[in-house]
Amino acid sequence: MKTYQFTAHIEKDVETGLYVGIIPNLPGAHTQGATLDELHANLKEVTELCLEELTEDELKHIPEFVGIEQISVTI
Repeated sequence: MKTYQFTAHIEKDVETGLYVGIIPNLPGAHTQGATLDELHANLKEVTELCLEELTEDELKHIPEFVGIEQISVTI
């Protein structure tokens, strides 16, 4: 077994109050939760499911996460 490590982008939806998590470099890996703990558990579950669906070749070519950059604009 191989251990994979991912970085999740987390936001709080202003309309629903739910936390929304996305793993940008893993297609289909997105979920939500009422609490951060619930979101964490849901992200682990969806990540495992997404990885199970990938072929061996696709597992070798998961894009590398580079980082997040904040952009400031004035309008």
